[in-house]
Amino acid sequence: MHDTQIALVTGASRGIGAEVAQQLAHPGTRVINAPDIADETAAESVIADIRHRFGRLDTLILNAPGVLEHDARAAIRVNRDAQRRIVELAMPLMPIGGRVVFVTSHQAHFYPHKAVPKGYAPIAASMRAGETAMYGMRYEFNRRGIHFTVVSGNMIDGAYFAPPPSADGFAAAVAGAAQSEYHPGIVYVGGGSQYLCSA
Repeated sequence: MHDTQIALVTGASRGIGAEVAQQLAHPGTRVINAPDIADETAAESVIADIRHRFGRLDTLILNAPGVLEHDARAAIRVNRDAQRRIVELAMPLMPIGGRVVFVTSHQAHFYPHKAVPKGYAPIAASMRAGETAMYGMRYEFNRRGIHFTVVSGNMIDGAYFAPPPSADGFAAAVAGAAQSEYHPGIVYVGGGSQYLCSA
């Protein structure tokens, strides 16, 4: 175990991602903010920089970008393809005990079993596809000794609904999943069962 942990947070320039990065940042953790990971060159560059500077990556937090794509194809590129690509690039740098945390919303996690607001379906479908893609990588995670956790919050486009977790509270759940000595497969913030039972 290294004295300083290296964490990469995608979408950390604003919103929940910025909160997560702030909560992770302390003397024992070096936090790197990923650029637009939908840009293949930028994604490759940030991983190459981590390899050169640190030689490893302990934690990868896959947070939704600040701007959500409503076009179905663009949403898939951002929320599935880019997420899978950054994980594939990062895994060779991750030691046994490394962590991948995928951040999503209840609206996406439970899609299509639960109706979503008008216009949100492309986003929900693409984020669900991203989560499914991560589950498809579990064999490789297990083979490498990497822990994988999904954190799902009751939110949509940055708004929170009853029971309403604060931005700090949701970010704390994400940071907690990255730092906990336990490795839950999924963490619900804002009541997963309540969301399923809602109208």
